[in-house]
Amino acid sequence: MAALELGTTAPDFTLPTMDGKQFSLRAALTRGPVLAAFFKISCPTCQYAFPFLQRIYQAHGNTAVTIIGISQNGKKDTGAFLKEYGITFPILLDDTNSYLVSNAYGLTNVPTIFWIASDGEIELSSVGWIRKEMEEFNQRAAQASAAPTNALFRSEEQIADFRAG
Repeated sequence: MAALELGTTAPDFTLPTMDGKQFSLRAALTRGPVLAAFFKISCPTCQYAFPFLQRIYQAHGNTAVTIIGISQNGKKDTGAFLKEYGITFPILLDDTNSYLVSNAYGLTNVPTIFWIASDGEIELSSVGWIRKEMEEFNQRAAQASAAPTNALFRSEEQIADFRAG
């Protein structure tokens, strides 16, 4: 269970992106819902989950849903993680602010993923890896972009139902 309960208004934030720009949650929500995934590069469950978030991004990102990762590591180490796992969606850096955003969201474990509706309400959250919740994120992204829901997992893949964060 994520620290912020469903129905809670997501704390607003502005963080630097990997390319030096600023990302504002408030501004992103004017374009539609936001899927925000907090992570640390050394976390095995984050390493497991992020390629699936990349699949959601490839299918539905840059449409009516904004998909972001929020790294608790520095830019150099985060860049190596992105390259190793093939992550191309926008990544924000929360390490330079004493983890102000992670703390505002009450994180105790990573990955922690939030689906934040356009009105700022947290509608879905997930801590660690829960296959059904990842499938729900995929369905919500498809609905937001008015696209069909593509299968997130391939038939030849052995996908765990649960992995602790």
